[in-house]
Amino acid sequence: MQGHLLIVSRTNLLTIGYSTLSKRVSGIKYLDSFTNLVVIQNPDNESFSPPPEAITSIELKNRGVAKSRNAVIDNTQTEYLLFGDDDIKFNEDAINTAIAHLEAHKDVSILLMQAVDETGALRKRYPKQEHPLKLTNSAKAATYEMIIRVKDIKKASIRFDENFGAGAPNYLGDEYIFIADALRAGLKGYYLPIVLAIHPTESSGSFRNTKQDAVVRSRIFTRVFGIWAPLMRLLFILKPPFKKFSLRNSISFLIGR
Repeated sequence: MQGHLLIVSRTNLLTIGYSTLSKRVSGIKYLDSFTNLVVIQNPDNESFSPPPEAITSIELKNRGVAKSRNAVIDNTQTEYLLFGDDDIKFNEDAINTAIAHLEAHKDVSILLMQAVDETGALRKRYPKQEHPLKLTNSAKAATYEMIIRVKDIKKASIRFDENFGAGAPNYLGDEYIFIADALRAGLKGYYLPIVLAIHPTESSGSFRNTKQDAVVRSRIFTRVFGIWAPLMRLLFILKPPFKKFSLRNSISFLIGR
């Protein structure tokens, strides 16, 4: 997957699709070099200050970030889509590099990259080398690290599972399930070790040693691996570092309750 990457930046080529709540709209940091789309979840009909007139916004009366992400996909008209949140700051040069990579590799439908926290430290342990995405190396993906080729995703009818993600009872895993569904549909994903975004340290996807976290993560494995989920959960527990959950929570993870 090597090639010469040309820097391009056109508003008709990439959309940054933000998902936010009504009370957080004003915190979005827009990049004028690209098309901006904002999906605002406002189930309680709260008053809020809308985005600038030049920015397309959509108001939803429901809850759940997966619903918001799906509305972003459905309303994006550009070739590429980058998912954003109201507390994200994107690296414009990295976006241009990512676009150029996608322009040079038309077989790639999902491009995954890196993010740092507010101190500049990588938010997790990322691979140092670029590589194709597989079910076994995509579980830690975050939505704001991802750019998709919109027409491929729409053609394959890939959407975020609205039973997972922030705002749903299964509050994790929507990104991984999205990638897994795409890979199983025959689409190709790729990882580049470049920093795409800055995101605050705390996140709903952060690993916690709680029974609730263990059960939700167990359900993610069931959704992704089906009948192979028990084996994959066991391999996850046995993979170093071994102490992921306490003994009690490890049992909850293995049996899913």
